[in-house]
Amino acid sequence: MSSQKFHCIPQGNPLYYVGYIMLKKNHLKLVFGLLLGAVFMYFAFRKVNFAQMWAALKSANYWYLGLALVFLFFSHWIRAVRWRYLIAPIQKVKTKHLFSALMIGYMANTFTPAHLGEFLRAYVLGRKSKIKASSVFGTIVTERIIDIFTLLFLMALTIVVFPFPDWVTKSGYATFAGVVILLVLLIVMKRNRDASLRLVNKLLKPLPKKISSKVDGLFHSFFDGVVGLKNWRHYVITAVLSLLIWAGYGAVLYMSFYAFDFVSQYNLPWTATLVVLVITTISVIVPSSPGYVGTYHWLCQLSLGLFAVPKSEALSFAFVLHGINFIPILIVGLIIASVEGVSLSKAPPPSLAEENGTLSEEGPGNGSGH
Repeated sequence: MSSQKFHCIPQGNPLYYVGYIMLKKNHLKLVFGLLLGAVFMYFAFRKVNFAQMWAALKSANYWYLGLALVFLFFSHWIRAVRWRYLIAPIQKVKTKHLFSALMIGYMANTFTPAHLGEFLRAYVLGRKSKIKASSVFGTIVTERIIDIFTLLFLMALTIVVFPFPDWVTKSGYATFAGVVILLVLLIVMKRNRDASLRLVNKLLKPLPKKISSKVDGLFHSFFDGVVGLKNWRHYVITAVLSLLIWAGYGAVLYMSFYAFDFVSQYNLPWTATLVVLVITTISVIVPSSPGYVGTYHWLCQLSLGLFAVPKSEALSFAFVLHGINFIPILIVGLIIASVEGVSLSKAPPPSLAEENGTLSEEGPGNGSGH
């Protein structure tokens, strides 16, 4: 496999080798995800009336989607603000730089498997802030744990007013168990850093010396990125910001309900927003195709069916909602990547192979990362 396959990360950086290994190992996961997406897309289209789908798309009031976009980017900006608090113990970083890295990473996630866009996100910020990208990646892991706990909190809140199907509740339990295990593992490894690194070194022995030494460096920097917040106020602020992020995502859904007139036509209660939000988010957690195509559509259709929304109209809604959540991010991410000089089509020159190296950039003389 050529370095062209994972060219956005400089070859001298530890995360390059992890990304290389992950991408190599994720070929099967990508094929599995595509097949899984196709299966769920089949389920979504089964017994659907295409005339009703088209009628729902034609009759929608797309002005509401403008408001949905406002709430979407509001949520992402708040996410960048929260990230500023998570990374503050390492270094103070401007919110605009965090937002740019976030958009580029999310853009890459739309067409790469296994959230590999998070590696790119770490490097974009590493280039701007001069923080080791593997340390940045540690804060991204922390961020994801917070997101899952927030989602589980919303699920618990929703169960009080709406009885989820058993499979959703069991998925929540499984997710909770998984994230608790991950959190405990991170805490134990952080507190027993030397022992953890010795274990990592033993596991890396079968790998070539060049790769094992780079990955070992990654873990050192990663542990530097898994840090507590500066003070108790930051914990409170982070919790409030997390709720605001998901409230924004809920507002995107609610505006979309109004766009398709589901609120008045099917008497959707406010709890429908939480139910659809929780269930569709499962598509992000389970193995899936890039962009969650198929799983997202079927789960959205299924969740709306709990409120007696017909399959055909629900699927039209799912396609529009999926488009709102991904197409603007793809466009904005590509624009920011172009402005930042991040090339998604060229391999980095050898001179960029440094621990805090920059990404591949357009044109000569741009290796400084500014």
